[in-house]
Amino acid sequence: MAKSELQMSAADSLLRTFDIHSRITVYLLQNLDPQCWHAPTPDGKGRDIAGLVCHIHSVHCMWLKAAASATIPVALDKSTVTQGEAISALEQSATLLRTLVGEALSSGVRLKNFKPDAVAFVGYLIAHDSHHRGQISMLARQSGFPLAKTANFGLWEWGTR
Repeated sequence: MAKSELQMSAADSLLRTFDIHSRITVYLLQNLDPQCWHAPTPDGKGRDIAGLVCHIHSVHCMWLKAAASATIPVALDKSTVTQGEAISALEQSATLLRTLVGEALSSGVRLKNFKPDAVAFVGYLIAHDSHHRGQISMLARQSGFPLAKTANFGLWEWGTR
């Protein structure tokens, strides 16, 4: 029998929140028009969408390495990575981060190389990735390939993702 909302521990709720957050990022990528993946930025500067996604994955890998995780996913090449490859890589790094956070929460030990605590670390990851999700959505629109309205609203459907 699944735990009811009231019986769920704060740690379980935090991990569920991180899982939803990770699925929202994947949902965004699944709903991008492939033509915008390498579209140039409006001013020709900064990262394109593929570069932003690779950056998110790189930050995940950086923290896994800093925390001395046994598994570090392969880096992505922003000039050749496909949307499918990026989605798979993000799912892998999110799973590893979830495990890392779960272990820290259950042991009460702070994550190596992250000062506050595991809860703050999840907040940091959500803030970081969400910032870049916003950039990705904006770049898709600016390059002429906006998200469909249903996908745009779907980014906020945390109860169904």
